[in-house]
Amino acid sequence: MSNVLFYTFTLLTLVSALLVVVNKNPVNGAMCLLLSLVGLAGLFVMLDAALLAFVLLLVYAGAVVALFLFIIMLLDTRPEHLKPFRKMSIAAATFGGLLLMLGAHTIGQSIGATPFPAQPAPPLKSYAELLFTTYLLPVQLVGFLLLVAMLGVIVLSKRFEEPGVRSQNPGGNP
Repeated sequence: MSNVLFYTFTLLTLVSALLVVVNKNPVNGAMCLLLSLVGLAGLFVMLDAALLAFVLLLVYAGAVVALFLFIIMLLDTRPEHLKPFRKMSIAAATFGGLLLMLGAHTIGQSIGATPFPAQPAPPLKSYAELLFTTYLLPVQLVGFLLLVAMLGVIVLSKRFEEPGVRSQNPGGNP
């Protein structure tokens, strides 16, 4: 049964990650990213890392994907305005993918040669203690950077009118 779940979560993660890359609609791409993160969280649960799966879903799926969707909808991107891929970018992406697969194969071979010793997971209290003592400043800085990035996108996406040019909106609503 665990093999079936493993292959199901792996297939869900890989297919939805591939759909993130090839999808022309950015909203659908963000939803596929959410599915990919859910599949990855399922794999973490199978590895008995439920806290890591919960944090992944809470932080990435809950906050980052919601931020991506907010930014995508704020920028009002439409697939018909996208430029087609050039031959050079397709060749570079193919070369990068081959290098990634070669690196993953090499790492997989080196990991397969030396098995990891089984270690019990530390209690939840130690994670919370580290998060609120040692790693409090980095977590706060990441939150602040996300806030600054969101505000920067809002400012950059705002459409400014030329002085003396009338708006094209006859209703008077912004």
